[in-house]
Amino acid sequence: MTATDDDLERIRRALTDRLDALRHTAEATADDRRPVELDQASVGRLSRMDALQMQAMAQATGRRREVEVARIEAALKRIDDGDYGWCVQCGEEIAPKRLAADPTVPTCIDCAAKAG
Repeated sequence: MTATDDDLERIRRALTDRLDALRHTAEATADDRRPVELDQASVGRLSRMDALQMQAMAQATGRRREVEVARIEAALKRIDDGDYGWCVQCGEEIAPKRLAADPTVPTCIDCAAKAG
């Protein structure tokens, strides 16, 4: 079952809204990913260690966010190119339930299973 134009527009809006939210969150949390100041006069050793740990967690979250942004942008490009809903590896249609669970998924279940 191929997606209708209305379905694609609804998916595009949902993906665009998610992309906007991710970009807004990235801007709002930019300070959390900045280097930690090593001035012992203003921050004690334990506080600095805590700050380093918080920075590392913020950076990891930022990397996951970047991956999600890339997946969303790729899905939007597939919509624009008319390839959305078709596996990028084998060309077969991706199951609608799979797309409903994750609208950014680029492969059918068989190709995903082969990949790992």
